[in-house]
Order: sequence, then C-alpha cells, then structure tokens
Amino acid sequence: MAVRTGEPGSKGSGGISMLLVPGDAAGLSRSALKKMGWWCSDTAHLRLDNVRVPGRYLLGEEGGGFKMIMGNFNGERLSMSAMALGFAQACYDEALDWARQRKTFGAALVERQVIRHKLVDMQMRIASTQAWLDAVTARADAGEEKSGSADWIAQVCMLKNHATQTMQFCADQAVQILGGMGFMRGTKSERIYREVKVMMIGGGAEEIMKDLAARQLGL
Repeated sequence: MAVRTGEPGSKGSGGISMLLVPGDAAGLSRSALKKMGWWCSDTAHLRLDNVRVPGRYLLGEEGGGFKMIMGNFNGERLSMSAMALGFAQACYDEALDWARQRKTFGAALVERQVIRHKLVDMQMRIASTQAWLDAVTARADAGEEKSGSADWIAQVCMLKNHATQTMQFCADQAVQILGGMGFMRGTKSERIYREVKVMMIGGGAEEIMKDLAARQLGL
C-alpha cells in the first residue's frame, strides 16, 4: 500500500511510503467491486480500522513511495501498449475468420467491399502500432527507459494512446462484422470490447498521456 508516513499534516509526495500489509491483518476488511471488464483481476474496496504492521514491512526507503510508483508507470504503459496490440490482432483474426465463413445472399462476407475495407482499416492501425511499439521497445532496450529520456517518455505516452485507440477501433469493427454473434458471450471480440475502457484509462488516461507528452516535448 501507498501510505503516508511523514509528520502529522504532511503534504505532497515526500511523506508517502510503500508498506507491505498482510491480507489477513487485523482490522483489514474488503468488499468486492463489480467491473465492466478485467474480471480475472480482483478489485475491492479496502477498509482499515486501526491496522498496525511492523516497521520492517516498509518497502524501500521511508518517503520514497511516490518515486517508486512513478518509476513503474512507463514500463506499465509500454506493456499495456503491447497488450492492446495483441487484443487488436485477436479481434482482426476473429473478424477475418468469421467473414470468410459467414455467407449472405450466396457470398461470403469477405467478398463484400465494405467488409474488406473494414478489415484493411484494422490492419492499417495494427501495422502502425506494431512498428511504433518495435521502435519504442528497441530504444528502451538501448537504455533510454532507465536514463529517463524525455523524448522516450513522450513516445511511450503517445504510443499508449495510439495502441489503445487501435484496440478500441478493432474491437468495435470486429463486433460490427460479426453482427449478432459479436454481441454474444463466447466470442473473443465481445470479451475484448469490454476490456477497451480499462486499457484506455489504466496506466494514465488519454488526457494525462497527452499532457505529459506535451511537457516532455517542450510544448
């Protein structure tokens, strides 16, 4: 947990520390929260009533919690970009497979120009996201993530937005191509459609990413 360990009334990031709190600690209770997506990730409202833990459960240095949290964000955003790309590709694959099998008025959906255009639009966004992800990842491997390069941070922020927008577009188009089947539980695209918003918000919402990228670019 991120907790305030500074002097009483302390403000800002300096008084925040990371503390390990056992799940069975006395005074800790939780109630589950129901979500649109990410069902496999437990999310709950935590209540703490005079919970006490030993000082040795401090993670890292006292007062260094905010720095630890911020240091994790860029890696999280890069990972989420890769996840979003995978989701987009899964939507494309399912939509293409369906379009090849589903026939209307004696012809497969993929033979309809409007459907082919949708698939091409999906591929355009997937290809651009893949190229951008490869470039940013190569720069991270070269040490720019650790050095805190301003341009690299800006690229990660913009990539995260681009990748999740690609996921959103591909999920929407896949459900549209699948038609009624796309609205049914059991299709990949329906499941992924419900995951879109948490991917666009998690790790920093689009608006935050744009503002951070602008600052890193000196705008």
